[in-house]
Amino acid sequence: MNITFEELRKLKHSLPHGSIARIANELNVDEQHVRNFFGAQKFAHDDATDWHYEPGPDGGIINMTDTSILDKARAILSESV
Repeated sequence: MNITFEELRKLKHSLPHGSIARIANELNVDEQHVRNFFGAQKFAHDDATDWHYEPGPDGGIINMTDTSILDKARAILSESV
């Protein structure tokens, strides 16, 4: 799946307070892993984030094979609608 870095950051900033901890808990990963997935350390993500960055417009394109964190984030956003 491809997503722009800007879209990924916008999604992260749209999450309600406590969502990073909730995602980490539900997926049994460290909170820092979830933060890194959302680009906390832009382009210096850990190996477990499972995405590849290509420079370009809107912050570049991120290609990810494991969308579990992204899926959880979108599910949390759909709950708050």
